[in-house]
Amino acid sequence: MHEPVNTTKVATLDVRGALEEAMARLRAVNVPSHTLAAELLLMHALGRDRTWIYTNPESTLDPSAVEAYFALIARRAAGEPTQYLTGKQEFWGLEFEVTPAVLIPRPETEHVIEVALERLGARGIKIDMVTGAPSPQLRVADVGTGSGCLTVALAHELPHAEITATDISIAALDVARRNAAHHAVSDRIHFLHTNLLDACIDESRVTSHESRPFDLIVSNPPYVARNESGTLPREVRDHEPHAALFGGPTGVEVYERLIEQAGTLLRPGGILVLEFGYNSADQVRKMFHVQRRWANVSITNDLAGIPRVLAAEKI
Repeated sequence: MHEPVNTTKVATLDVRGALEEAMARLRAVNVPSHTLAAELLLMHALGRDRTWIYTNPESTLDPSAVEAYFALIARRAAGEPTQYLTGKQEFWGLEFEVTPAVLIPRPETEHVIEVALERLGARGIKIDMVTGAPSPQLRVADVGTGSGCLTVALAHELPHAEITATDISIAALDVARRNAAHHAVSDRIHFLHTNLLDACIDESRVTSHESRPFDLIVSNPPYVARNESGTLPREVRDHEPHAALFGGPTGVEVYERLIEQAGTLLRPGGILVLEFGYNSADQVRKMFHVQRRWANVSITNDLAGIPRVLAAEKI
């Protein structure tokens, strides 16, 4: 492993030298995507973009900036995810704040948005393309919202939607609220502290939920089996919130309750879209056949060819 840079070297490091040293340190401890991590952390430490870094390779860095940068590199080398160190992650072309209170948004979760929009079809367009009249308001729920990435992305894509975003974690809801405010969609999102859709079910017992059904429910719930903890990368296992990762002994325990609740709260023709884990497709699909409330059940693969998202229509 490379030794820490000494005081003399720190005082004379330029952009290229700092970046090369950081890449070497991360590579030496087998950090995945070490080049990208070194770049992102340098951009974060300097408050500069990638273009500036690569067009100013010989710019001498202030010693305090070098110290801050290599402190971040040390934390990344010890396993902390880059996204928690920079406090941000892109999803659906939007930048989201992330903290250790929430899962880091993954590219494969974007398939949930794609499938939801495809299933909604014309209902997802704000203006009726035939009459020119405004489309009816949509009611959407995002179950286990975490950072709010699905909620905020859907709010952008569906400007005529009112969205309920639930999470069992108050800290996660705080992050989601900040992301909604940052993207100026807070006025159409109701954040709800509850497990799954429990609070919505409770509300339906005192008010007629038939007058307030959902048109779309999406979720990326916890789906890792507890006994698979040791197979996870250390960045995930040691740093991301376990309540958002682990779905029970087999990883699919949460789905049965969620599907049952969605069957109660969706209007006829309403759509449920769920992300699930590796090798869970058959187990989750069978739950829809058992409940006999669903039609047009389909599964979409991610870009790696792995079954990733299930969609179904409420009968």
